Amino acid sequence: MAVKGIAGNQTNGVQTGTRLEVIDNTGAKVIQVIAVPRYHGVSRRYPRAGIGDIVVASVKKGTPEMRRQRVYAVRVRQRRTFRRPDGIMVSFEDNAAVITTEDGQTKGTDIKGPVAREAAERWPRVAATASQIV
Repeated sequence: MAVKGIAGNQTNGVQTGTRLEVIDNTGAKVIQVIAVPRYHGVSRRYPRAGIGDIVVASVKKGTPEMRRQRVYAVRVRQRRTFRRPDGIMVSFEDNAAVITTEDGQTKGTDIKGPVAREAAERWPRVAATASQIV
């Protein structure tokens, strides 16, 4: 499956070790980023992920069945300000993600709160599940 890129220079807001809030109803509450697939950086540089990037994470807080599992997640909000191609600067209150499969199919049936337009354009299943796209 070919993944579409995001227009413009995307600010990568989180790196490995960052904890993200989970905003879907899969049972996970907090995840910690382990790796960023398809990240090609410089030697010894921490892999970083921006809005709409898929990450591999470990569930730190949630239901007993979900805890300590390795999951894939798509970043849908970031606290760090980023610039859209039309010049608007956007930032959110928190860093948030949605648990997905490896190819971007959402595992939950409901997403709470806003989702960035960049993530919704890149992942159609996230856009279909989202209640609000900003």
